[in-house]
Amino acid sequence: MPDPGDDMTNAEPMINLGCHGPARLLAGVREYGRLDRWAQQKVYGEPQPLPLPDLIDLAEQVRLGGRGGAGFPFARKLAAVAKSAGRRRLPSVVVVNGTEGEPAACKDKMLLSMVPHLVLDGALLAAGALRASRLVIAIADDGFAEESLLDALDERRDIALPTRVMLVPHRFLSGEAGALVRGINGEAHIPPGKKVRASDTGVQGLPTLVSNAETYAQLAVAAAIGPWDYTALGTEDEPGTVLLTVTGAARRPGVIETPTGTPLKEILRVCGAPTGQGVLTGGYHGTWITPEAAGQAEISRRGFEDVGGSLGAGIIVPLPDDTCALGEVARVMHYLAAESAGQCGPCRLGMPEMARLLNGILGGGTSPEAVRAVTAAMRGRGACSHPDGSSRFVLSALDVFDEDVAAHLYHRGCGRPVRGVLPVPDAPDEAGAGQLSVDWSSCDGHGLCAHILPELIRLDDNGFPAIPNGAVPSWLEAQARRAVDMCPAMALRLGAPGH
Repeated sequence: MPDPGDDMTNAEPMINLGCHGPARLLAGVREYGRLDRWAQQKVYGEPQPLPLPDLIDLAEQVRLGGRGGAGFPFARKLAAVAKSAGRRRLPSVVVVNGTEGEPAACKDKMLLSMVPHLVLDGALLAAGALRASRLVIAIADDGFAEESLLDALDERRDIALPTRVMLVPHRFLSGEAGALVRGINGEAHIPPGKKVRASDTGVQGLPTLVSNAETYAQLAVAAAIGPWDYTALGTEDEPGTVLLTVTGAARRPGVIETPTGTPLKEILRVCGAPTGQGVLTGGYHGTWITPEAAGQAEISRRGFEDVGGSLGAGIIVPLPDDTCALGEVARVMHYLAAESAGQCGPCRLGMPEMARLLNGILGGGTSPEAVRAVTAAMRGRGACSHPDGSSRFVLSALDVFDEDVAAHLYHRGCGRPVRGVLPVPDAPDEAGAGQLSVDWSSCDGHGLCAHILPELIRLDDNGFPAIPNGAVPSWLEAQARRAVDMCPAMALRLGAPGH
């Protein structure tokens, strides 16, 4: 297979692709660009179907874990779907999760754009072994990978399995397995509010295998080169390669493939990324690590965990020195609060409170211990993993950026602007009605708005409303409009973010 080394290839606008070490998932991209069906077969050969026991054995031999964040063993997931289908005498469904709702991630979009046939090969291997009744490929509705995927399916008209491409809202929670299944089933695209195993009850109530695009691509590579060659790269516990999305302070941001066990500092060097004030690992449900920890970390789940980090969905964001760290974290927390489904107390009350308290620290009037108390009360009580993941992001920031926190508490700020290094998308129509604001020339401090909308509005020490900067979540839109309509002074406004 070709080895691009440290070569960075511009394969899509605004996305650099590269390999640090031998190319596996990106094999052929430097030579061919996007791999069509002919190029795919030239690089990887024609995939051969594998019986279910052989496919499970292959996944176990290469120790394939899910690449969407949780790292669940793929062999166990495959076996669970097969067992459920056999016990209930039902067909199964295979779902490719290419939604990638994390704003800082684009590795799955890149795979679907540049090597769509590799993802399809892996998904069809799983579908064939399970004797699935259909294949569903879910992607975000941003148009980034849709054309490439549809072209790939057009090139493979010999696929006998009914295959559907589904566009889903570009939201943070769109890729959560329960939300994705509900969306495919025509229900509200939010987590179900209770634990439901897709392997038991998924699409149309059938046993369903849900894995992300990179996982299926890794499966296809393992089938093409065999377990011996696959495990020749990487660490013993986590062999093979991983895809990383590197942004933030990087002069050459993009997606890079590297064997597990590679020092993180090498990847930062290749991407021209200083560690700055700290490095976000694993995305907005991940953790921050210090520059010192970044210098010691090795790229693998265990390697990151050893220094307090998280591999997650392969997101690496070094924060530059010229932005306010705490302000960046607060921006993201407001976004995460607005992106929640609002189905449980931690999402309805806890996450907006966390965002509000971070603003209080920025203003020098709130102790970090207040944030810690809220996260402790939320821990393990959410209807999905969103509150716990967001808490992890915030708590690690308070630890890593303790000097920045102290500067805001005791020295009236850190003196740096908030440059918006951490990506937060513009609020889509589905995310909410807009943003609340107050006409202070009219507000008399009646406090009615805080009574109607306690999830978002608190009264300050003078009895006037304190309102977060983020968009109003969709599940609070009706209450927000009611608060605006009932404001005695007509001072409360609801408009587009930024206006």
